[in-house]
Amino acid sequence: MQLTDSARFALEAISSHRQRSFLTLLGIAVGIAAVILLTSIGEGVHRFVLSEFTQFGTNVIAVSPGKVKTGGQPPSGIPTTSRLLTLEDADALRKLPNVTGATPTVWGNSEVHGNGRVRRTTIYGVDADFPKVFSSTVNIGSFLPREGSGYARAQVVLGSKLRQELFGAKNPLGARVRIGGLSFRVIGVMAPKGQFLGIDLDDTAYIPAERALELYNRDGLMEIHVTYKEGVSSASVATPVRDRLILRHGHEDFTITTQEDMLATLSNILDILTMAVGALGGISLLVGGVGIVTIMTISVTERTNEIGLLMALGAYRRTILYLFLGESIILAALGGIFGLLLGIGLAQLIAMAVPALPVHTPLSFAASALVLSAGIGLVAGVLPARRASRLDPIEALRAE
Repeated sequence: MQLTDSARFALEAISSHRQRSFLTLLGIAVGIAAVILLTSIGEGVHRFVLSEFTQFGTNVIAVSPGKVKTGGQPPSGIPTTSRLLTLEDADALRKLPNVTGATPTVWGNSEVHGNGRVRRTTIYGVDADFPKVFSSTVNIGSFLPREGSGYARAQVVLGSKLRQELFGAKNPLGARVRIGGLSFRVIGVMAPKGQFLGIDLDDTAYIPAERALELYNRDGLMEIHVTYKEGVSSASVATPVRDRLILRHGHEDFTITTQEDMLATLSNILDILTMAVGALGGISLLVGGVGIVTIMTISVTERTNEIGLLMALGAYRRTILYLFLGESIILAALGGIFGLLLGIGLAQLIAMAVPALPVHTPLSFAASALVLSAGIGLVAGVLPARRASRLDPIEALRAE
């Protein structure tokens, strides 16, 4: 029997039992749609989180005080015996080969008084390298100048939202604002940056790190962020950073985290999350596969006479096997196509209805869904097809 004849035979068998075939097809379609929808949401979240972290660039190394072997940094407020990171450490790292910038970082939360208004917001203590390290730009005025230790002037750069809240459309340059108990002169306003994982980066103020240490009564920095040349491996920069700080501190009492390592770990976690939500949709596919096994078993029982006639006319057992396998594969493939369209459609509807929820359906997901549905049809149809091919022709003809 030719392939076209086999396909026509299978399609006629499917169309002769429309309701039953539709219900079987629907089971596969719902499973495929669930997989597509859930993995699209998972992939969307994956891309969103990675894009949030890479908006500052991928060539950044973070140095935090305290040696933490499992990665990360010790919670703030817990006493440690490690030597604190200092402004001099940041200056030393800035002079290393391939390093393009190093900014000390101290942060806290304070009320900002200006123009007769008050707003509580996040205050970052940084230095002149901050825009270079974190890919930020100044909208008006200038950023903090580079000054020697002990000479940091009381100057502040406002985030775009903080400027709007305090000064509105008024030009704030030269105005005085009070942060905590210290007075600062506004020298610049940052360009809008947006949000980072729900944190408003525009509702901030930037002051010299030395002044932030005084403001928050701290003896050492919270972090030092180092940026390096594009195309240079993070390991070739992290090693000199480690060596220089060991030379200064006497031993390794700090933790180095590269952006590449962090993104790789984060990507692995998000991949597992995407596979986990996809597996939930796979349960529906399993139910659809069971439905195909059930329907095909019933079909073999109902068409025993037909099978016996085909064998009596000279059909080989493998022909009978291929006919029933083809029927189950076609059912599953049609269900897969319908489920694919349904899943993509639902994903797009969700994206339009909830713009804040990132949804993305790669073409590889669509292709995999179609292959998966056909594979389910193949696996689910094997047992009924084998049973049909092993029927005795004489007994099959006698069946009613």
